[in-house]
Amino acid sequence: MGFTVSTREFSPRVHVTVEKGSIQWDPKGEAMSTAGHFIEHPQLPLSGSDARWYAVQTRSRHERVVAAQLREQGVSTFLPLITRMQRWSDRRKLVEFPLFSGYVFVHAAASPNMRRTVLFARGVARFVAMRGEPVAIPDEQIDNVKELLAKNIRCAAHPFLKVGQRVRIRGGSLDGLEGILVFHNGDRKLVISVNTIERSFSIRIDGYDVEGL
Repeated sequence: MGFTVSTREFSPRVHVTVEKGSIQWDPKGEAMSTAGHFIEHPQLPLSGSDARWYAVQTRSRHERVVAAQLREQGVSTFLPLITRMQRWSDRRKLVEFPLFSGYVFVHAAASPNMRRTVLFARGVARFVAMRGEPVAIPDEQIDNVKELLAKNIRCAAHPFLKVGQRVRIRGGSLDGLEGILVFHNGDRKLVISVNTIERSFSIRIDGYDVEGL
């Protein structure tokens, strides 16, 4: 499923504000921006200097419910969202969807109290874990997702990649961003992955300089 949408009714570079996020259109009428929710509670007991990122798997279409409950319990959450046009026979509307369906990210210390709080939330299925222990996600993987959402970079779903030439972008607004370089239909793309949940998405990087890692 791709996250690029199009419409012919918007003029070039029109900025349309939507609830909890915004979307910007390029001259061809394609959606360029995405929205993400990240709420921090640094003073509450579930956070701390040893806080790490963890992935929580949710029941189908329960990502928002889970994120809202955990925020109320003092757990820092990150629910990356993308906005696309939903079409019906009589109307169309901008609708937000999770970038990674079925997952919410939490930032907290992996204490027994935190685990109970998360697992007891309505709609939570389980932590992404190994041998019963939640698997921490490297900060840079979450930071990459946040950065792209914040910079209105158009994203598209991509099959998860484990191997390939890893590169770093040098210069421009994406300086320092790392991922796997791929070529598709003549376009250069950078695939960014969250390895713990084995999900990836890609962005076009034509015009950017890259260096191998």
